[in-house]
Parts: sequence; C-alpha cells; structure tokens
Amino acid sequence: MTQAASSIPPRLAVIGGGQLARMMAEPANALGLPLRLLAEAEGVSAAQVIPDHLVGDYRDLATLQRVTEGCAVVTFDHEHVPTEHLHALAAAGHAVRPGPEALVHAQDKAVMRQALSRLGLPCPRHSVVESARDVVAFGFPCVVKTTRGGYDGKGVWVVRSEEECAEPFATAERAAVQLLAEELVDFRRELSALVARSPSGQAAAYPVVESTQVDGICREVVAPAPDLAPDLAAQAQQIALTVAGALDVTGILAVELFETTDGRILVNELAMRPHNTGHWTQDGAITSQFENHLRAVLDLPLGAPHPRAPWTVMVNILGGPSDAGPLWSGYPHALARDPQLRVHLYGKELRPGRKVGHVNAYGEDLADCLERARHAAAWFAGELGDHSE
Repeated sequence: MTQAASSIPPRLAVIGGGQLARMMAEPANALGLPLRLLAEAEGVSAAQVIPDHLVGDYRDLATLQRVTEGCAVVTFDHEHVPTEHLHALAAAGHAVRPGPEALVHAQDKAVMRQALSRLGLPCPRHSVVESARDVVAFGFPCVVKTTRGGYDGKGVWVVRSEEECAEPFATAERAAVQLLAEELVDFRRELSALVARSPSGQAAAYPVVESTQVDGICREVVAPAPDLAPDLAAQAQQIALTVAGALDVTGILAVELFETTDGRILVNELAMRPHNTGHWTQDGAITSQFENHLRAVLDLPLGAPHPRAPWTVMVNILGGPSDAGPLWSGYPHALARDPQLRVHLYGKELRPGRKVGHVNAYGEDLADCLERARHAAAWFAGELGDHSE
C-alpha cells in the first residue's frame, strides 16, 4: 500500500438515521472520518448533518449492500437489522461492528437471558412463555416482554392476572415474536454501566450512573450514581466488561441494571450502541461515548472515560404538542440563565413524549446540577413560561 493510499481514512457506514447517528457525526468530523448513512426517510435526524446518505429500508439486503459499498466498517444507530443480513454483509467482507453473533444478544431478550445465565451473571428470574397458562405457572405479578422489537417501554407489560395476559399475547402473535416472563423486581433504582471495547480487546469503563425512567422512557441520568457502594459500582463495571469480552462486543455496550432494595444488582437489558444513559459523556467525560464508539469500531486506541467534573446531570427534552412552537425559541432564556449549560437538539418534529433533545449540566454540587438541568429541559419542553415573551 502506498503512503498516499494508507493516508485515506476508512469510510464508516452507519445504519439508522436517528439521534445516535446524528451525534456520531460531530466526533467523526473532528477525527476526519467520513460517514455514510442509511436513513429511514429524507430529513430524519442524522440525515440533516451527514450529507453522504441514502434513504431506504434497513430490512432490505440489497439496500444494505448498496449503502455499505466501499465502506470498511459497518455500525448501527439501532439494533433492528435482521441477523441474517448482518451475516451476509460479514460474508461479503465488511467488518460488521458489533458483529451479528454479538448483536443478537441485544436483539433477542431470550437469547440474552440464556447467555447471561451461562456466564453466571445476576439476572431476574425468567422464562419464555407460550400461553397465558405458562404465565400463571410462572407467577403473578410479573413483567411480560416481547423478545424482539421492544424499546422505550413498548412491548413491555406488568401483568397481575391471567386476563391481563391477553394484550401481550395478541401483540406477540401479530409481530410473530416470543414472549419472556420475568419477575417483577423490587428495586431501589436503575443503574447503567457503559463500556467501550475494540476488536483488539482494549476496553474502557465509564462511571456507573443512575437513570430515572418515566413510563418506560429515560428521563434523567446522574453521573456518577449518588451513594453507590464502591463494591456494587465495581461489580457493575465488571459485569459490563465480562459481557463485552464474552460476547465479543465491539463498540459501546450499555448494561442496564436494577439495584435491588436488599443491596444486589441484577442485569435488566443490554444495548450494543451509544445509549441514552451515556449522553452525559458528551460534556461530562474526557471522551464521549460517541467518539469512543467510533474509535472502537475502527480499532483505534480508546479515549479516557474519566469525568471532567464531580457531577454531570443529563435530562431529556420530551416533545409536547406539535403547535407548541420551535424548540430553538427556548435558547435565549436557557442559555442566558445558565451560560455553562450544554444543549443538544435532534432536529425532530415535536410529538408528545418523543425524545427531541437533551441538556447536560455539570459542576461541583449535585443539587445545583439537577436544578439547572431540570429547569432547562422543562423550559425547552414548554413546561415553564412563554417563549414568546
């Protein structure tokens, strides 16, 4: 290879045009890394900032082959690409990161539970169920989940009787997926352990964070998790590193956890991509999850995951009515009130409950960071004041 040829950076294909792909674009630009995007539609979040994009269906193999042509590495904004298509891309010589053998554990909750159990990692009691009678045998109350396709509270039900099983099974039948029953965990709070891992095996672990979910949607994250016992923090990080190594995950891995009321931690979910609970790293860590994801999938040395300040708080901005006015009208007040605030908007149309952006506040005092971030998110969401004033 000539020096000129070796100096050309590899092109990275990103499948999915949501806000995670959008937020990969900023560190990619800084690294001089060209991105090619497969977007679901014109004008979606990532397509607004990644000029080299195609519009098409990620479920169509020919479309995937077209967008990945000439790309050294393929990575993802979401985990919904059919597993057989990922194997086809890998067989064609593309470096698919994370690979299909790893990604299936984030795509299929039953496969995930089987793997975690083999690894001896702490999980809620669980079982695949094929009928309401199976759920009765499992025991009420419990959580019933579709094994594939659920996110942000979708495809998840808390059931307390045989009659309440009707909706989950009807949904599963329509979607042609299985259902998984899990014990309803008595938990104190939810935690997230985020790690980055490269193909060569280098790994970096971020501080364990506390996340607050409302109606199945992440509302806010505090980094690091307040008052988390050091041994539990170390256990959570070790779980994430073990999963990443054992499943050969490349890129960012988020392990969502329950901290139980009796002082244990249990694995709830896995995500093999940048994750909402890692958005704080954009402004609160030396290297953001988005940059470390890019470094990892390209097998570059990973950046330091250490925090820049004692505390960082991320609060999601959730959309209100579509006639509430443009989000950017919230800038004058929010930025004047808090010059240290960091705002990230996704370029999405407003819909009630939709994630349309987030704010990060960092500093020495947790209560102050919480107040600043919550105020700003509420202001942008139109929950405070009149932006036209």
